[in-house]
Amino acid sequence: MAFANVSDIIATTIENRSRKVADNVTKNNAILSRLEQRGKRRPFSGGRLIYEELSFAENSNAGWYSGYDILPVGIADVISAAQFDIKQAACPVTISGLEMLQNAGKEAFIDLLEARINVAEATMANLVAGGLYSDGTGAGGKEIDGLDAAVSDTPATGIYGGINRQNFAFWRNQYAGGTTATLLADMNALWASLVRGMDRPDLIMVDSVFWGAYVAALQSNQRFTGTSEGTAGFGFPSIKYMDADVVLDGGIGGFCPSGTAFFLNSKYLHYRPHSAREFTSLAPNKRYAINQDAEVQIMAWAGNLTTSGAQFQGRLDGIT
Repeated sequence: MAFANVSDIIATTIENRSRKVADNVTKNNAILSRLEQRGKRRPFSGGRLIYEELSFAENSNAGWYSGYDILPVGIADVISAAQFDIKQAACPVTISGLEMLQNAGKEAFIDLLEARINVAEATMANLVAGGLYSDGTGAGGKEIDGLDAAVSDTPATGIYGGINRQNFAFWRNQYAGGTTATLLADMNALWASLVRGMDRPDLIMVDSVFWGAYVAALQSNQRFTGTSEGTAGFGFPSIKYMDADVVLDGGIGGFCPSGTAFFLNSKYLHYRPHSAREFTSLAPNKRYAINQDAEVQIMAWAGNLTTSGAQFQGRLDGIT
């Protein structure tokens, strides 16, 4: 006989698997796995915007004194916040009335359901992974504010996180154009521009072109350093530059732009999914098409990728 409560089963299955899906998305994405390791996966529970508090100046009251000198105690306005929109993504899981009739047994239906939810999970994972590299303008501005926005190739222009980069130098990432012939020297120069005391990049995301040029440069100089333990456990192809993991996000299904390396300090990057909308079923109620014999449940995600220290992020382009 036909399965009557189809949409209930779809919704329940999605809910039961949502935590697993979220974990798998993190573990299979080098950026998100590093942010997870550093405690930078920070779900939020509500609000119109996502805020990231940041320090934009030193306290001007600090200074030297002697004996009974008067100490300045004026208000030092050094804390502000960047603000990011909540971005949303969804993938429907549908089944038609005919398919319900054709899948007469419970086992047959579960096989069909399993296959369709697997596809939805993989699709959502790829959607978020691609969004992590976007500039936030895709789909009419509905896409994640990804690395192309956070680590721009025009860092002195545009508004990011509600802050005009033309007016505030502290909110500009570092950017450099490079060449294959001078690759290591270009990487060294960009690296040095991103170091402040103990702050330095810990993750460098590269595409296949950059990866090939970097590995060739290491081999020709006999400086190949092997696989990084920090990311090898998740199965990412990676080697070291200084003490940062250089991770390949290229090949089949890679999203990193061609000839590009993102020098990331994950201390100042944050993955901010909504606590009630991280690959969950949009609603447990039945959803019927008005003019079709079909039911649908929707797997949904909401959140954004945010930054609290743009000046600690770098980008190197131009490798061929």
